[in-house]
Amino acid sequence: MTTRFTLNYDGTFDGFLTCVFEVYEKKIKIFNIQNIAVAQDSLFAQSYAVQTEEVKANRVWSSLKKRLTPQACHQLYCAFLSERTGIEDVMLRYIQKSLKSKRSIATDFSDDDVLKVAQLAKMVNREKHRMEAFIRFRLTKNGVYFANCDPDFNVLPLIRKHFLKRYADQQWIIYDLKRDYGLYYNLHKVDIVNFQFDKNFDPTKTSSDMFDEDELVFQTLWRDYFKSTNIKSRKNMRLHIQHVPKRYWKYLSEKLPE
Repeated sequence: MTTRFTLNYDGTFDGFLTCVFEVYEKKIKIFNIQNIAVAQDSLFAQSYAVQTEEVKANRVWSSLKKRLTPQACHQLYCAFLSERTGIEDVMLRYIQKSLKSKRSIATDFSDDDVLKVAQLAKMVNREKHRMEAFIRFRLTKNGVYFANCDPDFNVLPLIRKHFLKRYADQQWIIYDLKRDYGLYYNLHKVDIVNFQFDKNFDPTKTSSDMFDEDELVFQTLWRDYFKSTNIKSRKNMRLHIQHVPKRYWKYLSEKLPE
């Protein structure tokens, strides 16, 4: 009887790629890859923790870049950021098929795994563009511009380049409340940060305890401007919600009550 293995990893992309390396190195035939944070024990599988190794991860990624187009590699990464349950197994099968094939399988949508990766990548990229459009910074008392969000997918790694290019002359933090980590740009580089917010912290409010007084004035001016440019006779709420879904409203200053 062939032993079934469950590989537990740290949830990082390099960690996943290290798991792929282990599958090939140990010639594992029946597998399951799980993020250790949500891993579940199985009575029918032998599990062990895979330590992330950058060298192994880079070897796998280099091999994939030789077999796949840059767009296909990006799709794989986006699918990983979807955090969907079981996506690691889908991606591993995709990778195995890619390494066996003499040409790219990225457009073979008759294959369930290829189709799944493409669909998830599209959803993640859509969320990326929405975050780039809907992120709202507020000036804190210490001079750092702060924005919070809770995107459907883990898109902070994808929006980093956009905000680094657009706001290169100011310090900023974009914090993902759902995943409890953020990006902090200090005018030189972007670091990953983790905060412990006060229990009374309300991310939808611009309180005078945390934010600069000028920011409170700006919020009022922005709401007034938004109202003045809104033509009621041409209001199409259905179309508006289609472009600006309600789940984002709590972080848009123009949508918050005065």
